[in-house]
Amino acid sequence: MITDKISKDKFLLIAGPCAIEGKDIASKIAEKLVIITSKLSIPLVFKGSYRKANRTRLDSFTGIGDLQALKILKKINSEFNIPVITDIHSKDEAKLAAEYVDILQIPAFLARQTDLLVNAAKTGKTVNIKKGQFMSAESMKYAVDKVKQSGNTKVMLTERGTQFGYNDLIVDFRGISELKKLAPTILDVTHSVQKPNQISGITGGSPEHIESLARAGIVNNIDGVFIETHTNPSEAKSDGSNMLDIKNLENLLSNLLELREASSKL
Repeated sequence: MITDKISKDKFLLIAGPCAIEGKDIASKIAEKLVIITSKLSIPLVFKGSYRKANRTRLDSFTGIGDLQALKILKKINSEFNIPVITDIHSKDEAKLAAEYVDILQIPAFLARQTDLLVNAAKTGKTVNIKKGQFMSAESMKYAVDKVKQSGNTKVMLTERGTQFGYNDLIVDFRGISELKKLAPTILDVTHSVQKPNQISGITGGSPEHIESLARAGIVNNIDGVFIETHTNPSEAKSDGSNMLDIKNLENLLSNLLELREASSKL
């Protein structure tokens, strides 16, 4: 199971671009991630959405084609020998995506969708449920139960912020300990700094706060960190405004490892 790689002094890293934009850029990002995490001995899961179904505007980038993107994820899995994760949005997508990836991710807006959770569970793949921006940590129990009662105990949860007002998100760290009672818990430090529903129809973000959130998560004993990253966030086709530039990733992870080691002794 993916979460078996988590230990007292090691955290799991889920990282990659928001969306699969093409084979070359996905492979380039994956290669950089493997080099960094191998150097730091951090277990890695490569992340990339094969399709972006939740977009504010009709003209927003949604993907390069489902099968093409899924095949790229599968190739990254085999070429770099790392597990891969992608979002699914409907019950019919669960079986399709499961043929190509190791972990099925349930988007935050869909965390209560029973058919989606049940069908994801029935694939036998690990299921990562992102906590709804509109849900309390405690209420995620029912999402976890839907997966487990469908015969699958391989489930993780990801905190990605709670809606605060109209155009902002906030991470309530009291919820981390509540989520950890239910399943291994990941902190998404890039979506949590989003500024959603901007007047322009394009999501904004404050990536300068990524490290602060990640540090707070480590101190609160999270099991993993979720980071969307890109070689050039300003040119990313989705969520570039809240991504971490991959050139800053190694330094961030090194800082988090030091903090993890120190906090594990407390």
